[in-house]
Amino acid sequence: MRIAVCIKQVPDSEARLRISPDGQWIDEEELPFVINENDSYALEEGLLLAEKTGGEVVVISLGPERVKDALRKGLALGAAKAVHLVDDAFQGGDASATARALAAAVAGEEAHLVLTGAQSDDVGYGSTGSIVAGHLGWPHAWLVMGVELEPSEGKPTAAKVTREMESGMNEIVRIALPAVIEVQAGINHPRYASLKGIMKAKRKPIATPSPEELGLSSAEIGAAGSRIEILSVSLPESGEAAQLIEGEPEVAAKTLVEKLQKEARVL
Repeated sequence: MRIAVCIKQVPDSEARLRISPDGQWIDEEELPFVINENDSYALEEGLLLAEKTGGEVVVISLGPERVKDALRKGLALGAAKAVHLVDDAFQGGDASATARALAAAVAGEEAHLVLTGAQSDDVGYGSTGSIVAGHLGWPHAWLVMGVELEPSEGKPTAAKVTREMESGMNEIVRIALPAVIEVQAGINHPRYASLKGIMKAKRKPIATPSPEELGLSSAEIGAAGSRIEILSVSLPESGEAAQLIEGEPEVAAKTLVEKLQKEARVL
């Protein structure tokens, strides 16, 4: 069984962000990058499923040269191969353009299952995996907290997935394979790369297909193939300082109601 896992490299959530000079994104100079948290869980789930079925994992990512570090980590953890969509034509796209490129890469690898994170930590659209499924014509499930492959005649033909719903409820559905499954953080416990795995990763292949090799034109991908254009980004404006209301509960409650009525005007 061949499992494709799509990962994204995002800024470290603990890093201090600065707006780029053009005001259209963050300044990436000297900014540390890591594998998106949800994608780390998707990668671990793919490795677990591959171990159970005797299959292999292909890790796929789109981004500039620095993304190779994330792919090498995926290889060190146990992926057999990596695909890096590094061509300039792929860059700067929205979820739609990125998903079109990822879907073409998945098709080229002849995968039977695609795993992605539920959403990214930077833009957080939560739509890339769904659009990948649309381009492939495969069923998909979002916010998945459990995956169990169901074999038929010796090979998996369906997956029983547990989805996280509102109000603490779960939904269990059966999806025919091939399919796209979007994984939520917490589904498993991601492993650490061993020294042996890190050394092996240096010898594993990283393919860098061009748009032409994937059957895509430059007008379909990257900024040219996007439907969304980021006009500007900015840091949140700081609001007014919080007010602490002291005194006995009855008096404090009365004061709070007056402020909500006369100052905040929400009552």
